[in-house]
Amino acid sequence: MKKSIRLEAPDGGWGILVCFGMAMPFISILGSFPSFGLVFGDFLKSIGAETSAIAFITSAFFCSLSFAGLFSNSLFNRFSRRTVGIVGGILYFIGNVMQVYVKTTAELTVAYSLVQGIAAGLIIPASYTCFNSYFVKKRVMMMAFSQTVIGVGTMCYPVVIQKLNELYGFRGSLLILAAINSHAILGMLIMQPVEWHMKKIVVNNDIERDRSEPLMNAEERGSRQSMHLRPHENLSSRMGSYISLGTWNGPIGVSAESVKKRSYWQCIEDFLDLSLLKDPIYLNIVLGMSFALYSDLAFFTLQPMYLFELNYTKMETANIIAFGAAADLISRVIIALSAIFVTVSSRHIYLAGSFFTFITRFAFLEVFDYVNMAIVTAIMGFLRTWIHVTMPLVIGEYLSTERFSSGYGLFMFLQGNITFLIGPIVGYVRDRTKDYVVTFHCVNIFMGLCVFPWLIEVFYLKCRKYKNSTRS
Repeated sequence: MKKSIRLEAPDGGWGILVCFGMAMPFISILGSFPSFGLVFGDFLKSIGAETSAIAFITSAFFCSLSFAGLFSNSLFNRFSRRTVGIVGGILYFIGNVMQVYVKTTAELTVAYSLVQGIAAGLIIPASYTCFNSYFVKKRVMMMAFSQTVIGVGTMCYPVVIQKLNELYGFRGSLLILAAINSHAILGMLIMQPVEWHMKKIVVNNDIERDRSEPLMNAEERGSRQSMHLRPHENLSSRMGSYISLGTWNGPIGVSAESVKKRSYWQCIEDFLDLSLLKDPIYLNIVLGMSFALYSDLAFFTLQPMYLFELNYTKMETANIIAFGAAADLISRVIIALSAIFVTVSSRHIYLAGSFFTFITRFAFLEVFDYVNMAIVTAIMGFLRTWIHVTMPLVIGEYLSTERFSSGYGLFMFLQGNITFLIGPIVGYVRDRTKDYVVTFHCVNIFMGLCVFPWLIEVFYLKCRKYKNSTRS
């Protein structure tokens, strides 16, 4: 009886440190949005910048992030995910240092939106792709665990920002914040290649041979069918897998004649795996999540300035934001524990979170006292987890592992450009109306653009399934 060694994803081990490594830059990136008004509010007011400037800066951040994320797959083909992530961590730290010396809105846009946006666009896909390679069976549970660590950091972020502002002033607090955010580099250093930590499983060759025979026959049939494909179809399938895998550096077996016949746009389509955009369900997923994510980030970015307008103090505002972050943390723990016992579709969780957030925001605009404001913010923070934790998992459930990198990169590209286009419009509405309530209703409309198309898709598929079952 012959035995051999098979390599499997560790599903633990060094992967636990990868979870912490992913959390380090994510705390800085996600914590900066709700705290943007606390950090730069007084500075922007002192130079006469209005809400439209804040909307443009945050929108430009996502635009930079989207373009960097789109081309991250190409970088993964030339360099390791760890190298790309480290470069992103260094850029993020440089952007923080540049913010210490900003004096105008343009300088803040370059430091925050351009430099740190590109850095985030390199860090996020490198982190998620590395995480997916380390975990297969425990992916949902460990993602929830990592997001719980991120939740702890984002909960403390606004309180720390407020204390630093009180003790060291605007520029002194930014300098200390740059030192804290330099841990993003350490987090990316932890992202070691999964090949260094693969589990070695002893298998029985005779049993494996018996199991693999049907699969081999299927693969032989598939290879025969692929010989009858037209040249451009064969190239498309190969290029799609080439980009999605993100680690292959060898040549592609395609004749030069078939490449010459292809147009420039077709090569771009294959290189970036744009065929995914022809899938209506994938398109509904990424557009819905893009609108929901913009709505979420815009809402929590504007919330501190709305509270200031209601005459809340900076300490009360920081505490309210911290209540929301604490509820976010509790929700992450619940998801992590429930994932052990209950299996629920990540997309259903995302849809539920978006729907109840859409409803809760109407209640938010009807409360004004400190206690009720803290309670409603906590409810929205609890629901916010259902959106952020499941976001990469929704795409991971729909797409194969090989196409996750390209699929997530396209999502980042669409989300960033949607944010870049919508953000200044919402800022303009706020400056023209001078009314945060109208602005929040506009922001909530985009959350509805996720909820209602997804519900329509669910009902359509249910009805089609019912009709097919009655016919059969």
